[in-house]
Amino acid sequence: MNFDAWQWALAVFGALLIGLSKTGIGGLGMLFVAIFAGLMPAKESSGFVLPMLVAADVVAVAAYRRHAQWRFLWRLFPWTALGVVVGYLAMARIDDRTAKLLVGVIVCAMVALHIFRRWRAKEQTEAEHGWWFAPMVGVLAGFTTLIANAAGPLMAIYLLAMRLPKMEYMGTGAVYFLLMNAFKVPFMVNLGLINGASVAGNLWLLPAVMAGAVAGRAVLHRINQRWFENLALALAVAAGLNLLRQSWHG
Repeated sequence: MNFDAWQWALAVFGALLIGLSKTGIGGLGMLFVAIFAGLMPAKESSGFVLPMLVAADVVAVAAYRRHAQWRFLWRLFPWTALGVVVGYLAMARIDDRTAKLLVGVIVCAMVALHIFRRWRAKEQTEAEHGWWFAPMVGVLAGFTTLIANAAGPLMAIYLLAMRLPKMEYMGTGAVYFLLMNAFKVPFMVNLGLINGASVAGNLWLLPAVMAGAVAGRAVLHRINQRWFENLALALAVAAGLNLLRQSWHG
């Protein structure tokens, strides 16, 4: 990693956002994805970021595991694994521009679906989602996380659709992402996207990840529930549109 000083500063900021997004505001995840994708090729950045994500996930699970709602997780895990495998097979066949276009379209479509459902039924409950909802989110989340570490907006939409309070939202998301990201590691190693150089870079940035995770816990307790939900949804919209913009100009 032959970064200039300003690039290292940007990488440290991205690492801070990783920690903050895992324990504070989950929607910030797409910001660090964009930062690292700007510092190196998009596919390479996907593998580079993964060990830091796993480290931050461990902190988040330690902080929020008692709030995890496992009944929502069991519905996703098998489908997420399938999506990761599909993403692995697609990784060698698509370029960076196509990856961004695919993820952007998926995220924006899911946001539109969530807004439509919330508009149609102000008192929507979990039972009103069809049997297809969790499998669809699971497969798409697994696919997008493998090719771009971009499952955050999809998981945000799923957890918001389940109408989880913010602590249950954070606990359920923390367990999901730890298991999903750990499952991805062998695939990234096989693709050569996690290697000795990337691990060394991760070790330099790990203190910033931990600092962000500590700050995130403090921030979460000061956020109003309704504001938290709207912010998560707004960041998901922004992430999807930004990926579409990048693919258009790529």
